[in-house]
Amino acid sequence: MSRKLLIFLVILVAGVALDQFTKFLVVRELAFGDQVPVITGFFNIVLTYNTGAAFGLFANLSMKFAWAFFIVSTSVVMAVVAFLWWRLPESQDLAAIGYSLIFTGAVGNLLDRLRLGKVVDFLDFHVGQWHWPAFNVADSLVCIGAGLLLWFILQEEQRQDVSNPV
Repeated sequence: MSRKLLIFLVILVAGVALDQFTKFLVVRELAFGDQVPVITGFFNIVLTYNTGAAFGLFANLSMKFAWAFFIVSTSVVMAVVAFLWWRLPESQDLAAIGYSLIFTGAVGNLLDRLRLGKVVDFLDFHVGQWHWPAFNVADSLVCIGAGLLLWFILQEEQRQDVSNPV
């Protein structure tokens, strides 16, 4: 098994397991709208459902259209990410990790949509009047993966600038 495939499989299995297990616990322990302060004035565990896209975008679409739209769009994104991952050279671990995290996050939220028709969100951060929309482990994996890919791209550009001075 290649190193790149091993990275992908470990991230996929561990990430989906962590995402689904945390969602299971929150749904089992909390009623919709409940809040459990973890760090008062900063971080709560809540139970909320997202019928829309990131941060609740498109939440007002009809349920049947929204379900089809999100299943198809998530599947397309997963296919593109898988293709980009597949084309990566074995030596590019950082990019492989980034793509694997994005793919894994998409799988976690896709499982919710297929099973529930909506996504379970529960991580709730706020400071004073500023409040970030609730999110979950899968969302975090996507954001961390995107950050790693950005870092990888910036490193590659810097390497090219050093090796090809003007």
